[in-house]
Amino acid sequence: MPHRTPLPGTNTIQIIGACPHDCPDTCSLLTTVENGVAIKVQGNPAHPHTAGSLCTKVSRYTERTYHPDRILQPMKRVGPKGSGQFAPVSWVEALEDIASRLTTIAAVDPQAVQPYSYAGTMGLVQGESMAGRFFNKLGASLLERTICASAGGAGLVHTLGGKVGTRVEFFAESKLILIWGSNSISSNLHFWRYANQAKRDGAKLICIDPRKSETAEKCHEHIALLPGTDGALALSIMQQLIIHDWLDHDYLTNYTLGWDQLRERALQWPPERAAAVCGITAAQIESLARDYGASVQSGAPAAIRMNYGLQRVHGGGNAVRLIAMLPALIGAWRHRAGGVLLSASGAFPVQRAKLERPDLLAGRTPRTVNMATIGNDLLRPASPDFGPAIAALIVYNSNPVAIAPDSAKVVAGFAREDLFTVVLEHFQTDTADYADYILPATTQLEHWDVHSSYGHTDALLNRPAIAPVGQAKPNTQIFRELAAHMGFTDACFADTDEVLCRQAYGDAVDFDELLDKGFVTLPTPEAPFAEGGFPTPSGKCEFFSQRLADRGLDGLPDHVPNYEAFNTSTDYPLAMISPPARNFLNSSFVNVQSLRDTEGEPLLEMHPADAATRHIQNGDTVRVFNKRGEHCCRVSLNDRARPGVVHGLGVWWRKFGMDGTNVNQLTSQALTDLGNAPTFYDCLVEVQAA
Repeated sequence: MPHRTPLPGTNTIQIIGACPHDCPDTCSLLTTVENGVAIKVQGNPAHPHTAGSLCTKVSRYTERTYHPDRILQPMKRVGPKGSGQFAPVSWVEALEDIASRLTTIAAVDPQAVQPYSYAGTMGLVQGESMAGRFFNKLGASLLERTICASAGGAGLVHTLGGKVGTRVEFFAESKLILIWGSNSISSNLHFWRYANQAKRDGAKLICIDPRKSETAEKCHEHIALLPGTDGALALSIMQQLIIHDWLDHDYLTNYTLGWDQLRERALQWPPERAAAVCGITAAQIESLARDYGASVQSGAPAAIRMNYGLQRVHGGGNAVRLIAMLPALIGAWRHRAGGVLLSASGAFPVQRAKLERPDLLAGRTPRTVNMATIGNDLLRPASPDFGPAIAALIVYNSNPVAIAPDSAKVVAGFAREDLFTVVLEHFQTDTADYADYILPATTQLEHWDVHSSYGHTDALLNRPAIAPVGQAKPNTQIFRELAAHMGFTDACFADTDEVLCRQAYGDAVDFDELLDKGFVTLPTPEAPFAEGGFPTPSGKCEFFSQRLADRGLDGLPDHVPNYEAFNTSTDYPLAMISPPARNFLNSSFVNVQSLRDTEGEPLLEMHPADAATRHIQNGDTVRVFNKRGEHCCRVSLNDRARPGVVHGLGVWWRKFGMDGTNVNQLTSQALTDLGNAPTFYDCLVEVQAA
């Protein structure tokens, strides 16, 4: 399909683009433009993974681009921090003042300038290309971007060798699919299409998730384990595979490292022990292991689709390691429809050094701040260990006041009058309320970008479908102009967005094909590890990781209990997880009225038995609290929640909460065992009727 397709009507065309949001599907989009106005966004039927369909959120993308509350000119704060009071200013005035403030701060120590960004767009160009160049040239502090996936990513790297796995389209041929820690219908819709095809062809689908999600309802079985116990379940599955000899001994001998040690550890986890930890029955574990082990005898491929919910606990990295090892025990990698998939992003040959230019650091090694601990770090004074206090914060592609854990501390940090804060945004988010300047950024319909994916192996190009609305500018252009005002004259700051798009993959992807079709399928093997060949140091699936052992960690994975484990507190006896509300994507789309109307209001899902002991009725306003804070919302009593676990559906903007908070008032800044990621689902609370 050509990139500009004329349609019947006056000046009506279709432009091929790509969905920018933090979702494994990375859909190819078609935007219909009439007389310069985008009137419709739909899935590209020519892209096999998108197949013409989009989620409800992105199909309403024009509502986001033309939203009446969209910020369309630079805004300068005129009231107290957090008041949300701003007045319009010119781009020149804003950029001159920002550059002057940053220059003054950097003259003392550029590390006092802190960037903060994540996946408001997953684009390689509007993400960290020109922004990375700017902050590297300045010598600003680095940001450890861990808020979503780094624990699971570290687990994969130290087991399989990279963020790689089964190609998503081959799940359609699987005969057993374990959907582990994923509400695929809500967060991975196009994978669900392949899983549903397998189901129609006779496959058995088993969902492993504390919550009885929409996906769990449509699977043959649902195993509602306690949050943070996935590693114990995986070890017990291994124990059953071993004692029943449901093993591929040839694969274990030739293509794995550390089998004897793993075998010894797994044998310590009979179903009765794991059942007590996981809050399920031994019979459920035995049945699950029997189903999984049956593929050894039958030759029918078994596949596991993990998602990131299961790694948002203390032992998240170890849990991912253990689950990622299961296919090697039964030889599932021999089949193209067997194995495991958490992320496919390691398959993409992204040229990050060309995009971000770390050479601009010129030998400097700035400190690194973890984005999950920004609440603590904004409140830290200067010290020899930390360095200078954070004096300036530049936020783009993120909404940390809403999405970062322990948000009472995040708010306190952002409220510092001596903190100079610039926010690049589409809307006046919770974070933008605390800005000194809000700079209007373009949406995906208004700029160039190129995308990888973590759910499939197609590279995608996004063409601008319309001119920028109002005075909005792409992130790249904002950082180009800011660089000029700072006096940065390096030639790389003149690279256009089209040039940056070409640099993203270099010669590894045919850019002309991207221009023509909008997507290019990477040449990846169908069964990548049928005969070993893992991208680990040993070339094998590493049950034992010498790299971890060299860091003083256990080279062999184990169940790592939650920091705040179920049944360890009388004050806070309920475990809380905070899965995304179906009509939002993290904190994106919360302000789209049609989607917020569908979602209703912030809710806490609770099992009726837990509610009865607390004299709570369905629809009551409840107070959810722990030592970090409290959050008031409405309660929904239903069987989506298992006894002992509540679900604070997120991530609502704080300003839409009945008490000006959201669930992150309760979550912790503690980090995971691997990957330095946040532990959102490692959280104990109590609930009272308000």
